[in-house]
Amino acid sequence: MIRTFILAAAMTLGASTAGFAAEPIVGDWKTASGETATIASCGGAYCITLKTGKHAGKRIGNMNGSGDSYTGEITDPANDKTYSGSASIQGTSLKMQGCVLKVLCKSQTWTRM
Repeated sequence: MIRTFILAAAMTLGASTAGFAAEPIVGDWKTASGETATIASCGGAYCITLKTGKHAGKRIGNMNGSGDSYTGEITDPANDKTYSGSASIQGTSLKMQGCVLKVLCKSQTWTRM
């Protein structure tokens, strides 16, 4: 009986802490152009890789941060130019923004899959 209780408590604790381990940015996202991108933890940052479309398999960015605010670099896969970037999460939406000299900026909203 005690062994069953300890096992159940350990499984409950493991399940509850697993939910807190992943950052909100981690996962699969549908881009503004309809492609799928994966954001995963890599070497202390979060790497953004396209999964579908013309540039599938290409790493297009990396972000640092936590919670609902991230900063880093974003690469436009069409012209291979890299911009300073930021990302913010609200619910199931991820607003991605890339800027040149922090003045000329473009943004897209991605949706969690």
